[in-house]
Amino acid sequence: MNKKLLLIACLLICSNGWAYNKTDLAKFKVINSCEGCDLSGANLEGEYLYHAILEGANLTGADLRGVDFTGAILTGAILSGAYLQGANLRDTNLTGANLRKTTLTDANLTGANLTDTNLDDANLEGANLSDINLSGAYLEGANLSDINLSGADLRGVDLRDTNLSGADLEGANLSGAILYHANLTGVNLTNVRLTRASLTRANLTDTNLTGADLQFAILAGVDFTGAILTHANLTGADLTYTKLNGADLRDTNLTGTTCYKTKMPWGEVNDDCED
Repeated sequence: MNKKLLLIACLLICSNGWAYNKTDLAKFKVINSCEGCDLSGANLEGEYLYHAILEGANLTGADLRGVDFTGAILTGAILSGAYLQGANLRDTNLTGANLRKTTLTDANLTGANLTDTNLDDANLEGANLSDINLSGAYLEGANLSDINLSGADLRGVDLRDTNLSGADLEGANLSGAILYHANLTGVNLTNVRLTRASLTRANLTDTNLTGADLQFAILAGVDFTGAILTHANLTGADLTYTKLNGADLRDTNLTGTTCYKTKMPWGEVNDDCED
């Protein structure tokens, strides 16, 4: 008999890796507030949760597809592995939240605060992150292809190995950001700030960097093939082993730039960028 009970208990637990607290869920549905509560694995698909308060809540693996979280407070919340496809997170406060491996495809995060948020391996393909604050956030291995990050605050963000192909980052601030081995193919980086950013071995093929500020950026091994760098400022930048094949460098400021084995637009391998 005991073996049967043990088997039933195991089946119940294994059928759902996350088990939300029923009392917490009932309370939240009534008052739209549940700080520090356990809603892991809960199904809230399509719910209207305008200005909800879920500070420090556990929403691991929760189904939040199409949820309206406009103006919600989710500071310090755990949303790892949650499903937020098409969700509205406009002006939401997610400071310090854990969004690791979260699905945010086609979500609207316009004006949201994601300072110090963990978005490692998250899928944000097609999401709108315009005017967002991502300073200090972690995005290693995240999928940011075809995303709108225009005007976003990305100072000091860790974007190593991130896929940003086809994204719009016009006017974004990426000062001090880490973009090691990132895929920035075809990205709009017009008037972007990349001062002292690290882009070692990043792929910027066919990228538009018109008017970009790359002062003292580390661009070693970067592929700028076919990129537009007109009116860009590369003062003091490191272009060691950088590929500039077919790049447009008209009116580009290369003062004090370091070149070594740099492939110039005209095909010459150069050790002096100003020659």
